[in-house]
Amino acid sequence: MGEPGGLTRVIVATSNAGKLAEIRNALDFPGWEFVTAAELGAEALDVAETGETFEANARLKAHAYAEAFGLPALADDSGLEVDALDGEPGVYSSRWAGADATDAHNNTKLLAELEDVPAGTRTARFRSVVVFVDAGGSEVMAHGACEGAIGFVPKGSGGFGYDPLFEPVATPGRTMAELELAEKNAISHRGVALRALRDELASR
Repeated sequence: MGEPGGLTRVIVATSNAGKLAEIRNALDFPGWEFVTAAELGAEALDVAETGETFEANARLKAHAYAEAFGLPALADDSGLEVDALDGEPGVYSSRWAGADATDAHNNTKLLAELEDVPAGTRTARFRSVVVFVDAGGSEVMAHGACEGAIGFVPKGSGGFGYDPLFEPVATPGRTMAELELAEKNAISHRGVALRALRDELASR
């Protein structure tokens, strides 16, 4: 695809401002504009995430948005895998504490589930799968992961989701929520996946 001239508008399957900022920061092709449904004056799609894997859910969202808006589309599905919880919450990360769960609800549940799990055995990782669907319906997929551990108390005001509890291996003593955006993107699961996607798109 290369780095195109002119404007390429891409609809992003999210209403999460933090996630959108990460995508815009990582995929900085000249002439590309990443927009949400709201920025187009439309309602976000309620895509049922019925897949059992991050890959399946990302594909569902990307293709649904591409078809609905008639634009190239980008979607990701990501989540937290905690070893002491046999990989939970996984694909259910955003709604682990219930269908209408907030980040605070999910983080409270995570701390409760790990209440008796000592330091050194609270290992976890964030995983992300991003899918780009072009105007012709062809897709490109990329994966990313970030290893770390779950802390005992939330720290930091940045990021979203489980960021206040997740302490990346690459930033000892600091949670993902305590990192600047550029610092987070350099190590995060989504940043890794987006850079892989960028390289793939630039080679086309």
